[in-house]
Amino acid sequence: MLGLGYVGAVSSACLAKDGHTVIGVDPNQVKVDLINAGQSPIVEDDVAEMVSQYVSEGRLSATTDATEAIQQTELAFVCVGTPGQDNGALDFTYLERASTNIGAALADVDGYYTVVVRSTVLPGTTRNIVIPAIEKASGRTHGVDFGVVMNPEFLREASAVADFYNPPKVVIGTEVERSADIVRSLAPPGDAPLVIVPYEVAEMVKYVDNSWHALKVAFGNEIGRLCDPLDIDSHAVMDIFCLDEKLNISSKYLKPGMAFGGSCLPKDVRALNYHARSHDVELPVLTNLTTSNESHLSAALKLILDTGVRDVGILGLSFKAGTDDLREAPMVELAERMLGKGLNLKIYDPNVNLARLTGANAKFIQDHVPHLGELLVDEMGDAIAGSELIVLGNSNPDFSSIGDHVQSDTYVIDLVRIVEDSSGLKNYRGLGW
Repeated sequence: MLGLGYVGAVSSACLAKDGHTVIGVDPNQVKVDLINAGQSPIVEDDVAEMVSQYVSEGRLSATTDATEAIQQTELAFVCVGTPGQDNGALDFTYLERASTNIGAALADVDGYYTVVVRSTVLPGTTRNIVIPAIEKASGRTHGVDFGVVMNPEFLREASAVADFYNPPKVVIGTEVERSADIVRSLAPPGDAPLVIVPYEVAEMVKYVDNSWHALKVAFGNEIGRLCDPLDIDSHAVMDIFCLDEKLNISSKYLKPGMAFGGSCLPKDVRALNYHARSHDVELPVLTNLTTSNESHLSAALKLILDTGVRDVGILGLSFKAGTDDLREAPMVELAERMLGKGLNLKIYDPNVNLARLTGANAKFIQDHVPHLGELLVDEMGDAIAGSELIVLGNSNPDFSSIGDHVQSDTYVIDLVRIVEDSSGLKNYRGLGW
């Protein structure tokens, strides 16, 4: 266990409890001496008792000598720090040193060895820093003589031991099946989902988790700041909010795709921000929702313009499949911008039929985009014919088979990831994937 900080100390104690022989490695002599004296180097429920017991039983020890530890073991966990710098960049000094030390030790080790990175590192780190450093120092080949796994941890302080044995998920990032099997065998029993993915996916997961947690905290706090001057119980509001596990506390709306739109979300976000300003309350997260949405729409336009084509067929105009509602539909705005850039458009949406539009939808068309009505075609084939680029604007199931209707070199830009198999499309692009 390279690194006897928070993650390393907890992991060492838990793996020793599971019956493994664990050697902790740290350059800090104080931490090493504490472990060898049966004392925990961190304050965390249950860890002190576990360290004391398993040191006395001979299953847990510590040293400052990484070579000695590597040469006496079959697997190494890398739990060294990756401190942040003032500009946000990470300092990989400790990670590079640990990787080099592992490699130097493996130069004199016979047999296969597995290295598990548990340090929180940015995507590309395992592939571009850890593996090359080990190979260079050892003279051995990754995937043949040793395997590296990225295995992010999801431990919370004050409940780390419980989290170790009941993780929300087990993520194994590797391209080496042998090492994946070894790490899978170490996973605690239970029903936590286990996934094996490329290194970069496993590395990114931890950052997505922590950013989401930070966003939730900031969101809850902003709701509280607005509720306070309105004399509303913010905890009652958020308690009710959290009751909804169908949409609010769920996977809904969390997949990358097109910008948000429709008759509710944009209007209500603007109204809430207006109400906050009228009470002199600053809500940076909520205020910047529309800024983020606008940036995403601009990214979609750039993706289209970068193809360099002029004749475009749009499949899906309403803000989501199964409706004819065009009010604040992001595809309407995108179509407007495409026209402004001189592109020639044909638009097909089976749910948008001007002859049947009534009420707010009819008024929206008449007042805001009457010229788009002239671009609507009756059949999907009409929009495809003669188009060099097809833009998929909503998730109508009929659009998922676009590959069966276009030439293999036709540009297809999928803004909602409706295409499941794009292997037959040479010029397929996604917005955020």
